[in-house]
Amino acid sequence: MKVSIIGGGGRVGSDAAYALQLGKVVNHIALMDVNAELAQGEALDLRHGASLTANQTFSGGDYGVCEGSDCVVITAGLRRKPDESRLDLINRNVGLFKGILEELKKVKLASGATILVVSNPVDVLTHMTVRSGLLPQSQVMGLGTVLDTARFRSLIADHFKVGALDVKALILGEHGDSMVPIWSSATINGVSVKSIPGWNDSSAATLFDVTKKSGATVIAQKGGAGRAVGISIKEVVEGIALDDGRLLPVSAAQTGKLGIKDISLSLPTVVGRKGVVEIYEPAVSDVEREGLLKSAESLKATFAQVESPVTA
Repeated sequence: MKVSIIGGGGRVGSDAAYALQLGKVVNHIALMDVNAELAQGEALDLRHGASLTANQTFSGGDYGVCEGSDCVVITAGLRRKPDESRLDLINRNVGLFKGILEELKKVKLASGATILVVSNPVDVLTHMTVRSGLLPQSQVMGLGTVLDTARFRSLIADHFKVGALDVKALILGEHGDSMVPIWSSATINGVSVKSIPGWNDSSAATLFDVTKKSGATVIAQKGGAGRAVGISIKEVVEGIALDDGRLLPVSAAQTGKLGIKDISLSLPTVVGRKGVVEIYEPAVSDVEREGLLKSAESLKATFAQVESPVTA
């Protein structure tokens, strides 16, 4: 499987490429960047370690390296400022993203190719990609709340002093200000988190607040997120490549689950070689359902502000 990363010379793109190299699942990683020489350098650096990882091919350059890709990961975009919400990025990033979609229309991708949008605001840009007609709707998804969910689980593990792999909890809705924690189904190795000593409404509120602010904190402390984003991208891409029925909170065009449609956001979604295989309607509390509906309406209002969405 060939995976191309647009913005592969940047922090997120290069970290994703490195995570995919260590994952040893995809056999060709192509890095595209507006700075083609930087992308070539990143590809060369990865190639130098290939004899210690797996038999993989690496290439770097302009949009030409995306030819024949089975999956295109779009990470290019203007960086969020520490005090800026993801939705505030829309006016700065939409123009750049439209240009990327227009360039991709000129590239011959593999039959059944998928697109994974990572650039922020990811839900708005994912829906823009769906609306562009570049690929069938089911073959387009965004990273959505995969990263938020990873952060959430890790923070819960730290709080209860348990292994992070044992924590199963979800953040759904928007990857941004209106995201919703699904406490009703959160467990630690099958045990409801609400029955674990140390759980209370106050600690829950704090854990969620820290989760929401995690991105801004990382930006303030090191200039931008990279490692956890790269691993999150790897999780989705390998789910596509292995076609193993992986259930992930990716952003996808909604068609009615929980009464949500005509916008892209995160609900539990089976991903595979065909892209979005199935979207599940989760059992949620009344408060969580209300939060998800509000998240959808918030995203719809933002998407409506996008002038002249790309058309096929």
